[in-house]
Amino acid sequence: MPSSAINRDELLESIKKDFPEIVFKSGRKFLFRPPRTIVLGPPEADELLIILHELGHALSGHSSFDMDVERLKMEREAWDKARELADKYSVDFDEAVAERELDTYRDWLDHKSRCPRCGLVCYQTKDGNYHCPRCENFT
Repeated sequence: MPSSAINRDELLESIKKDFPEIVFKSGRKFLFRPPRTIVLGPPEADELLIILHELGHALSGHSSFDMDVERLKMEREAWDKARELADKYSVDFDEAVAERELDTYRDWLDHKSRCPRCGLVCYQTKDGNYHCPRCENFT
């Protein structure tokens, strides 16, 4: 795949010009802190896409989630927004990067939703608790 036509500093300069309300801070890893702070991690291979992804959270108005599946939905929305922003900022969008990152949340959700007793996938209620249809109904 061809490399992006823009570097990290140029991308950040353009984003700051277009979205002056967004605050950038340095940190140990890339993340979004609602309502408008993006923490920039150390340089890495896919950092331009990750910056656009974190900007996607901000532009999508993401703040919190009650149900764990909502987190996965927010991550997908942020990657969809990053895909839109990539053309605007001359960043090559790599679907494999987005899917790899989304897989970490899919794996997290799968692990978190498994019953520790029987391994069945549980369901989450609005109070945030997981319930096993097998263990809770037959013991």
